[in-house]
Amino acid sequence: MKEATGEMNMTVVTIIAIGAIIAFFWFMWPQIQKVITDQWGTIGQTCVDNNNDGNCD
Repeated sequence: MKEATGEMNMTVVTIIAIGAIIAFFWFMWPQIQKVITDQWGTIGQTCVDNNNDGNCD
């Protein structure tokens, strides 16, 4: 009987942990997606001045 109780406790802990992870992403995903989108939009816009002449190369 002790083994069954221990297994049930681990199952409950696992379910709670999975629920916490899902809840975290449920609330944070819009912000994470916005940051990714903002950074993705700036990728082609950076200027590299290889010759130090003030022009993007």
